[in-house]
Amino acid sequence: MNPEHPPSPPPERPAPVRDRARGALLGLAVGDALGAPAENMKPSQIRCRWGRIEGFVEDDPAGTDDTEYAIFSGLLLAAHGSALTVADVEAAWHQWIADRDEGPFRGAGFSERGTLENLRRGLAAPISAQHRHAWSDGLAMRAAPFGVFAAGRPAEAARLVAIDGTVSHDGEGIHGGRAVAAGVAAAMVADSPNAVIAAALSVVPEDSWTARSLRRAVGAAQRCRHDPEITRLGTERAVRSAVVVGGYPWTDLAPEAVGLAFGAFAAAGGDFSGSVLTAVNMGRDADTTAAVAGALAGALHGADAIPEAWSAAIGPARGSCLPSMAGYHVLDVAALLAPGGGAADGTGAGAAANAVSGAHAASGVGAG
Repeated sequence: MNPEHPPSPPPERPAPVRDRARGALLGLAVGDALGAPAENMKPSQIRCRWGRIEGFVEDDPAGTDDTEYAIFSGLLLAAHGSALTVADVEAAWHQWIADRDEGPFRGAGFSERGTLENLRRGLAAPISAQHRHAWSDGLAMRAAPFGVFAAGRPAEAARLVAIDGTVSHDGEGIHGGRAVAAGVAAAMVADSPNAVIAAALSVVPEDSWTARSLRRAVGAAQRCRHDPEITRLGTERAVRSAVVVGGYPWTDLAPEAVGLAFGAFAAAGGDFSGSVLTAVNMGRDADTTAAVAGALAGALHGADAIPEAWSAAIGPARGSCLPSMAGYHVLDVAALLAPGGGAADGTGAGAAANAVSGAHAASGVGAG
């Protein structure tokens, strides 16, 4: 392997599952904040402006809708646990987002905009997901909490995230969320990236666009890892070329974003910094691809694998997209969702719901 892109050293011992929960959600937030400035950019544009992104390129880095919607779904899951229903999800979208008087909508992608318009018109799930962007990566970006909750149970993580996604997504949009949730669930107990990738592929149809994209990206990444002459730029080009639909204007395609995220994860051998920075420097929907790659790598190795300077930059959500999520920190959500944290099975759902309600009241936001 070229010294410019060395293989990741194995951890001395597996991280405890609760530390992996922290790693997954903190990794998501770090990836989101690192990738946000490069969102919708081409790699050539990134290189022209920054050379290669190796860390935060803004003085005040912050997460985007990826982090805030992940917090939203995490709190919802903490409140209901395995008993989560589509009706619960729809009610939460109304209560925390759609029915609030927030003025002009302040962020999120087209799938969220379409969903909210439908909910405000009185449409119910699954009809609320019948809009032009049901195939987006909006579910994949908020899927990691389901993997944290269902640690070691990829099929259960995929089942639960599909319930969440029924309100906003359909088809490939659901497949993308299932792949990410299952991948994180496997990473929470796995010791190798291969187990994570296999879990993701196990919960989506083999002939789906998502599965094909994921296989192509991972295949390209693995070939690069065995090429002693490859450079980081060469690896990024190979993974990107394997999945990106050239000339297509929308960068939030779930099959593309999920493929790029898993390709970055595979190219770096699961190493946290390598996974996230590979995703960021490939551009396209860089905040989402880096958030997903960060969640996978963070769940695999735990929070200690995240550079301290990056972790320290992650504060409570600012509510820039979802005002109702202002003040919540991803680590608080991780504590609720981790096994033994109050929502790891149906018996803890009540305690988690009280915690969520109490946090809302303390922040002055209110849940209803």
